[in-house]
Amino acid sequence: MSDFFYSLTPDVIVRALEQAGFRPSGYVMALNSFENRVFDLRLDDDSHVVAKFYRPGRWSREQIGEEHAFLLELAADEIPVCAPLTLSNGGTLDRIEGIVFAVWPRTGGRAPDELDDETLASVGRLVARIHNRGAAGEAPHRLALTGQAYGIEPLASLESRGALPEGLAPRFRAAVEEIVRVYEDRRRGVPFHRIHGDCHLGNLLRGSGGLYFLDFDDFLAGPAVQDVWMLCPARDEEGLRQRSVLLEGYRQFRDFDDAWLSLVEPLRGLRYVHYAAWLARRWEDPAFPRAFPHFADKTYWEETLADLEDQVDVIRGADAPPADPGDAEPPLTNKDYFWDWEE
Repeated sequence: MSDFFYSLTPDVIVRALEQAGFRPSGYVMALNSFENRVFDLRLDDDSHVVAKFYRPGRWSREQIGEEHAFLLELAADEIPVCAPLTLSNGGTLDRIEGIVFAVWPRTGGRAPDELDDETLASVGRLVARIHNRGAAGEAPHRLALTGQAYGIEPLASLESRGALPEGLAPRFRAAVEEIVRVYEDRRRGVPFHRIHGDCHLGNLLRGSGGLYFLDFDDFLAGPAVQDVWMLCPARDEEGLRQRSVLLEGYRQFRDFDDAWLSLVEPLRGLRYVHYAAWLARRWEDPAFPRAFPHFADKTYWEETLADLEDQVDVIRGADAPPADPGDAEPPLTNKDYFWDWEE
């Protein structure tokens, strides 16, 4: 099954679209995607759709169905998202050669490089509307953003695969366990509800109709702050100011407790380990060694461990008494914390 997924051919893709009730012209173009296989197809009427073939074994059909149901709820509330199309079987999912697929409208637009204050406030309002809908229902088959799911289990996966260099493994485990401990302690009493989950600027597009979100592939139950901090990731003065502007817009539609911001740095640390485990789990896919050759080098693990231990220091520093301003280190500036496994 995996080998077939890695080498999906145009004839299978066209047959899938025909099976789903569309009339493809035969034009098929692969789009950038690591996690799934995604293709742009031109139909007989010269319109285009996008077919997404889901990686076998990652999500169950029930989990994908809950993602689609959430998108359709958002679209029904006139929240700008890219929602799946209805297929000939009456649903949004079908299967060919054992691989689950869906079809989407082709949307135009570009990811903004940066957001001005007016746009930040607009994005905040949009995220709040998504969270209002998210809190109105459940997705029992999807993951929850717990320390176990995003820290301990990825760590166990890395250890079981022998991915961690022997000399670094104990320090790596200690850093992950500390980040998980702090996260679990701080998230007590914080509401969990359906969120985007991978809400960075690469998944926010500006098209002819304005701003909209796409790629809810990592949709899950988690704290609202996860979607907030990923849109404004920097922790320097300007980054924090931007986050404040976004939250001003957010609070026009939904409450947000500033105490939840204490989760930002533990969540950043969990993303480091979750990403490393994702690469390790996908290493058998031929696309991954070509795209991430550095992953097989010890230097990658040294740098990732340094990032994790830096996160532990940042977290402990936030809990410590105020330091003498004369001893303060320069603030961190914007850094690319985001790896879009869909692109």
